[in-house]
Formats: sequence, C-alpha cells, structure tokens
Amino acid sequence: MNLSEQDRHIITSAIRDVPDFPKPGIIFKDITTLLGDKVAFATLMDHLAHRYGGYGLDYVAGIDARGFIFGAALAQMLGVGFVPVRKKGKLPYTTVSEKYSLEYGFDEVEIHIDAFDGTPNARVLLVDDLIATGGTAYAAANLIQKSGGLCVEACFVLGLDFLDGQRKLAELTSVYRVIGVE
Repeated sequence: MNLSEQDRHIITSAIRDVPDFPKPGIIFKDITTLLGDKVAFATLMDHLAHRYGGYGLDYVAGIDARGFIFGAALAQMLGVGFVPVRKKGKLPYTTVSEKYSLEYGFDEVEIHIDAFDGTPNARVLLVDDLIATGGTAYAAANLIQKSGGLCVEACFVLGLDFLDGQRKLAELTSVYRVIGVE
C-alpha cells in the first residue's frame, strides 16, 4: 500500500525540525511532535498496519528506544508479539548480542535468547524511527537472523536518503521508509 500525498503531508507536517541539535549543522528530526498529534500518529500506524497486515508476521522487533513505540503499537494492531532490541546490559535474562561499528569504537545490541519463543523461522519485521548510517539496524537484522528469525523487512518512519544506511541494510533484508529526507 502506497502512502497518499495527503497522508504523507499529515505525517511530515507533524515532525519538528530542530536546527543545530545535537551539534551545529545538524537538523534533528523530532518525532515527539508526531507522537503527540493523534491524527498524524493514527495515520502513520494505520498505514503501517495496512502495509504489513498480509506479511504473515509472527513478531515485530523494535530498536531501543523509539522503535519500541512504533513497534509495540504495530505489533498490537497486527495481533503479533513484540520483541525489544536493546542496548547491551539492559535486558534481565540470557541474551544473544551483535556488535557494530561506530565512528569511534563499537556498540552492541541484544535480545533475549528465547525472544522468538521457539517459533521455527519466525517472520519478524524490524522497526525504528529513523535510518541514517544503518549500523544499529544492520546489527539488529543480523541479530534476528542469528536468533533463528527471518527478518522479512526493516521499516523506518524516516530515512535519511543522503546517507548510505538504507543501501547497506538492503544487503540483509528489504527496507521500507515511510518518509524520505533528502
């Protein structure tokens, strides 16, 4: 299902640009205003529910932390389980982890070892608010596969099209972004 121009406008106009955050020259895309706008949030979530309703998903996995908001809401709408992909050290039970490179160093994401509850080849949708360079999303998609799931697609509210993250992630799974930012 394609997003109509009217719906695209509703969603886009609800996202606030914050100049020079977190440092000069960066325009931060603030989705908190989208979350607070009941019409825009409903428009986005209805679009995603229609898009993914026929995918035969078993789980939606959301990336820490804003991906939790969209992912959990979508999982509930689709009647499937939700799996949080957390930063290292935040989950209380035995985990599986995946490291990824940052500009200066490494970071790590993890999920519970039993996240997919023994569902063979669990069909998983990965969700986050934004894809930029794609390091976290790439690690999360790898982690899903490593844990016995099949990452059928990675979905983002915003995609920074001028960066390489979407292309890199497409090596692992299909990528969909609702709104592209040039």
